[in-house]
Parts: sequence; structure tokens; C-alpha cells
Amino acid sequence: MATTTEATKTSTNNGEDKQSQNLRHQEVGHKSLLQSDDLYQYILETSVYPREPESMKELREVTAKHPWNIMTTSADEGQFLNMLIKLVNAKNTMEIGVYTGYSLLATALALPEDGKILAMDVNRENYELGLPIIEKAGVAHKIDFREGPALPVLDQLVADEKNHGTYDFIFVDADKDNYINYHKRLIDLVKVGGVIGYDNTLWNGSVVAPPDAPMRKYVRYYRDFVLELNKALAADPRIEICMLPVGDGITICRRIS
Repeated sequence: MATTTEATKTSTNNGEDKQSQNLRHQEVGHKSLLQSDDLYQYILETSVYPREPESMKELREVTAKHPWNIMTTSADEGQFLNMLIKLVNAKNTMEIGVYTGYSLLATALALPEDGKILAMDVNRENYELGLPIIEKAGVAHKIDFREGPALPVLDQLVADEKNHGTYDFIFVDADKDNYINYHKRLIDLVKVGGVIGYDNTLWNGSVVAPPDAPMRKYVRYYRDFVLELNKALAADPRIEICMLPVGDGITICRRIS
């Protein structure tokens, strides 16, 4: 039998738990997955911003003024991609989903002078917003931009076996309902030992949110597609994976067979 003090503590703890739960579920849609905004700001101010190239800073600030700025790659993820590309010595790369080009610029700056990026997006207008900055940075010659859906381009590449295993690094930050379709094709195009990065794989934290949690409509709509991708990647014997809570979650896949 609980004492009055224990009962009070239990009641208080239950109240705190419910309050915490309510705070967490107010809205699933925070760009950073860290529980502490102060900690995230510390990472940005200590590690990211002091080392951010001036061109990336300029593009980040331009993108921040765009009405769809939630679509951009976060600064810490841009830094991560830039280092990852250098670590794997990537030269021939691909990006599906460009928006204004922040992650594209991070990639282009990391590549050697003769490196290449096949970049695909359905909206050239957004890409052209960042293009003057990319040109000023002296890396536009590395980019082959294709406007339109990526799947027809991928099908064309896959149809020619000469393209199989020719990509060192591929970054996907596009329509989540096609991530599975992209993976089916990209696994043939990336080389053994090469890397595919899938962005938004923790999807605003919604992957662990209860069904009744308040979510933005687009978050709720794409949630099941992200869950499907995560399950498929975990079961794919052709890759090694590492899911990281950077930005909105990124899953790094290294092809092993």
C-alpha cells in the first residue's frame, strides 16, 4: 500500500510525464532532432558556422528567405556530406532532389576539379536561385543539372550496363514516396564500396510518433513511405547501413555486393 508521500510523488511524476509527452507531441516537424535547441545551436556555432565556406553561408542565407526553406539541407548536414565525400574519395556522384543547391554546393566543393555531379530536380527555378552563388564559387562546371523526374533518367542509366557500378556517391533528398523505387535502381549504379545517402529517414521524428500525434499534413502523408524505406534498407543484404540523427535523419548505405 502506497504512503501519502509516495502517492503524491507518483501523481506528480505522472503529471510531469504527461506534460513532457504533450510538449513532445505539440507538433512533429522540428528540423533538428536534438531535444535541446541550445545544444543544436552550440553545434552550429562551435563546429559548423566557423568552418562553413563563404559561398555555402551565402546560399544558406538566400535559401532562408525562400517560402519553402524547410526543404533545404541543414548546415550541419551540409558539413557532414562535404566531409563524407572527401573520406570516400568520391569523384563521380549523383544528387536526386536539389532545391536551391545547398547540399549540391557542399558536394561540388568537396569533389576534385574533375569531379562530376549528375543533379536532378523537377524545379529548375529553385536551382537557378542558387546557381549564381555556385558559379561564383567556381564549381558550376562539375554539375550536370537535369530538370524533370529522376526515375526516367535512372531507367535510362540502368538500361546501359556500362553505367553499372560507376557512381562513388549518391545523395537522395526528394519525393519520399519514390525512395524505394530510387533504391531499386541506384543499387546497380553505385559501385561496390560506394555510398548512397538517404535524407529525412527519421522524418521529423514521426517514425516513432503515436498515431494520434499532431503532425503537419505532408509529414503524415510521407511517414509510411519513410517507414517502408527504413525497413527495406535494414533487410537489404547488399548494403551496410548507418542511420544518423543529423539534420532530419540520414541513412548512409555502403554497397558491399
